[in-house]
Amino acid sequence: VQLQASGGGLVQAGGSLRLSCAATGSILSINAMGWYRQAPGKQRELVAAIFSGGSTNYGDSVKGRFTISKEYLKDTVYLQMNSVKPEDTAVYYCVAGPTVILSNLRNVAAYAYWGQGTQVTVSS
Repeated sequence: VQLQASGGGLVQAGGSLRLSCAATGSILSINAMGWYRQAPGKQRELVAAIFSGGSTNYGDSVKGRFTISKEYLKDTVYLQMNSVKPEDTAVYYCVAGPTVILSNLRNVAAYAYWGQGTQVTVSS
């Protein structure tokens, strides 16, 4: 499975940004896709995940501001980021895994496939 992320950039606080991630390859093996992020000096954290059945899960810091969705015909996952804050500045990684479940979805090891990362910078 290959993941190609796009859509990062510079945005002002309070603004919006949409990230996209296109999956190719053995995508039928995937049961969940999502986004992680890593800010300088911090550990990677789950931003949002979406299961193949459509259910979603969000990190506490982005609930109510970010929305993850999937376009099944294009095997593409989106992350709509609204009301962004300077603390959202990070490298965002698209991820996918074949055996993600509720008990491990915040564990980086649950995601076998990682995209190249896209930088999101929020200015104050």
